[in-house]
Amino acid sequence: MDFNGRHVVVTGGAGALGGGVVAALLEAGAVCHVPTTGDGGTIPAALRESTRVLIHPGVDLAEAEAVDRLYERLPPLWASIHLAGGFAFGPLRDLDAAVLHRQIEINLVTCALCCQAALRAFSRGRNGGRIVNVAARPALEWRTGAGMAVYAAAKAAVAALTVALAEEVAKEGVLVNAVAPSIMDTPANRQDMPKADLSAWPKVEEVAATILFLASPENRVTRGAVVPVYGKA
Repeated sequence: MDFNGRHVVVTGGAGALGGGVVAALLEAGAVCHVPTTGDGGTIPAALRESTRVLIHPGVDLAEAEAVDRLYERLPPLWASIHLAGGFAFGPLRDLDAAVLHRQIEINLVTCALCCQAALRAFSRGRNGGRIVNVAARPALEWRTGAGMAVYAAAKAAVAALTVALAEEVAKEGVLVNAVAPSIMDTPANRQDMPKADLSAWPKVEEVAATILFLASPENRVTRGAVVPVYGKA
């Protein structure tokens, strides 16, 4: 997949999946724009040191004005990949209302605002574009969301947004898709679930490869898909 010289936004670039996606994009020749709430110090040093990783510090992705400012100052944009989000576990009866609002904000609101700003950026370039969002397995298989109902609902909203938006902008040459990972093989998940069958979990680089295809010029027809990336689980 050839991203040579193409500018791509990757939100959540400081996370395990984000780092994997940025690394794969760099290998494919892309220029990566990575917004962070802090100074970018949590992004792996190997990525920070690349001249094709441009860190945009102090960006609150849940604030429309901050997101608009980010996208307005970018060069012509090819793709926007939205990995920012967060997880909340626990029975619904025990969750504070603030957790509900926060889950909606960090998963759905950030995704919707970045989609909106990316579409405006694409229209300035007049060459279409690619959007890839991240849902989750419970967004497609609701019963697997038991014990994390608020997270499942927020990610289901991301999936619905993806499919509806894909239909809305198809004639503009913008292809909108999402991936829906199960539990991924990350250091944090290994620590939290030391007795799990790690061989069944999808690897970060495998999920990143699917995201790269959906965001790539080689993807010419796939839109409105929420692609399961479950591994063997």
